[in-house]
Amino acid sequence: MPRVKRTAEEEEARRDGGEFIESLDRGLRVLQSFGIEHRPMTLSDIAKASNLPRATTRRILLTLQKSGFVAGDERLFSLTPRVLALASAYLSSNQIVAVMQPLMDGISTKAHEVCSLAILDGQEAVFVARASPARVFSAGIDIGYRLPAYCTSVGRVLLGRLSNDELTTAIESMTLAAQTPETVTDKSIVIATIISDRNKGYSLVDREAEPGFRSISVPIHRYDGAVVAAANIGAHVDRITTGEMIDRFLPLLKDMATAAKPLLV
Repeated sequence: MPRVKRTAEEEEARRDGGEFIESLDRGLRVLQSFGIEHRPMTLSDIAKASNLPRATTRRILLTLQKSGFVAGDERLFSLTPRVLALASAYLSSNQIVAVMQPLMDGISTKAHEVCSLAILDGQEAVFVARASPARVFSAGIDIGYRLPAYCTSVGRVLLGRLSNDELTTAIESMTLAAQTPETVTDKSIVIATIISDRNKGYSLVDREAEPGFRSISVPIHRYDGAVVAAANIGAHVDRITTGEMIDRFLPLLKDMATAAKPLLV
């Protein structure tokens, strides 16, 4: 069987002294592969998604099955609820989420809309907290949900913490694919928009990330001024205009960010 090409992380770790645990990395890649198909997967599916040999993938799956993280019948495999313990450990140990959740609950009640919190993970914005009024249902935008940073209001706020040179390098390294007919994919325009949003102190994105959905976001600063997260309120275009978002939601978001700053250390 041909040898699987090492990842960039593996090669870097070998150059830095060989402290990289390859078997652990492969196990984590197998766990992450389950999110690709949104259904139980075959051994071949998982091996392909993980870029691993079938024999290696099978051993990892059997190990995860014995540990209670994977269920399977040798034909189809799926994650078990025990995997949620990993996410729970992150959420319970993350100071940002602990501080922001009650503040978000308050703003969601006042705005009568969903309020979400996101952090930057590579080129994506990942939602790590969410508050919703009882009457509002929002499909998709939930904890763990990922969206491209370049076309989302939370992502643009988070990218805005970079210097202009760092921002240019980051955007130039991305592939800007149109998520909707409204998505801006011109890199120079995206860079200029993010810099403008940084100067304004907020970002408003209208139908660029998801059809019919617009959102407004502000940066969440740590006590020392560093941007550690972004908070947003989003709504369907049929229910609110961009002007209403600025008039109604922006003051609430800014007040929340101000209240959070001295609490984040």
